[in-house]
Amino acid sequence: MLLAEIISVGTELLFGEIVDSNAAFLARELGARGVTLHRKTVLGDNLERLTAAIQTALGRADLVILGGGLGPTDDDLTREAIAAALNETPQEDPHLLAWLEGLYAARGRVMPQINRKQAWLIPSAQALANPVGTAPGWFVTTGGKVVVALPGPPREMQRMWRDQVVPRLPLPSRALVHTTIHTQGIGESNVAELLGDLTRTANPSVATYARKTGVDVRVAASADTDAQARALLAPVLGEVRGHLHRWTWGEDADTLAGAVTQVLAGRTLGVVEAGSAGALCTLLADEPGFLDAAVTQDHRRLITLGLTPVTLQGDGLVSGSAALELAAGAREHLGADVGLAVVVQASGEGAGHAHAALHTPELQRTISIDWPGDPAQIRERAAVLALALAYRALRPDGGDA
Repeated sequence: MLLAEIISVGTELLFGEIVDSNAAFLARELGARGVTLHRKTVLGDNLERLTAAIQTALGRADLVILGGGLGPTDDDLTREAIAAALNETPQEDPHLLAWLEGLYAARGRVMPQINRKQAWLIPSAQALANPVGTAPGWFVTTGGKVVVALPGPPREMQRMWRDQVVPRLPLPSRALVHTTIHTQGIGESNVAELLGDLTRTANPSVATYARKTGVDVRVAASADTDAQARALLAPVLGEVRGHLHRWTWGEDADTLAGAVTQVLAGRTLGVVEAGSAGALCTLLADEPGFLDAAVTQDHRRLITLGLTPVTLQGDGLVSGSAALELAAGAREHLGADVGLAVVVQASGEGAGHAHAALHTPELQRTISIDWPGDPAQIRERAAVLALALAYRALRPDGGDA
């Protein structure tokens, strides 16, 4: 088993000014290659703390990956920290220096002297080429362990990782396979109850995760070969699928909007939104068969789309009856085979109320939620609610199997 730790470097990450997407990318990459990730740490630009963190990580992990801190300025301290942690002295590498100076010369510029530190190496480090930036990485071997230093910009980091780091890593020989099942309309605790003891097994492992589109269940297995891992995974995966079939809408890279497109089976979908700021249309934007939608809170416009004054004055705009009238109007006025509508109270009194409705010649369904949050969360939940309603209502078994 290869144990890994990730150390993300940068005060801007520590204070939340930049989201640490690099660590998430690396975690996925490590997991896909059978590497066990034990910790992720975020540290500011402080030499003493960063040096101590590297020393501590090397005491408990086989692979330590540092992201960021490879720039030319005084607060870029990753090289200094690795050198200090290993008690080695960095020196300018003439080949790296010539490469850096050539980058600037090719652009008709003279390299600032501050960039010379980007040409440093320590005796235990190999330079990692950076074809899309000015910060070479480091691949360090020490005492049978590996320290990798990667640049902070995601475009540079990802390319260096795939092209320069992965081929050098002593990756485990064991194979890891996994499938993630997407569900909607059931809570995480309910999923755990349905799965019972399956969530307590080690290999295959079964884990639940709450997501914006519902609850995901990841089933993973490892073995000496890919075939053995898949054979180990198959019966448990089948059992999980059976328990959750009623609420499942896809697996792995599937999207909820894509699942709706599949159950539409070539039919067109018209959408009317009120109060959701186009959140539903945004989710559907890249799907075929999605017609131009009406996104408005103007009552006069909504009345032209099928909302009756009686419903508006009686039940109000944010009601199940209003959503159903607008879903019917989406079919008629947008010329669609299927109408879908969502009405939302995203702020003010009653914030969190949302209703969605689906309308076809044979089928009319509505669904409601009341879940407070900030306006963006409420709109997003309402859009997901509408997609989930469409998927469950239109799937061949009607979502009742």
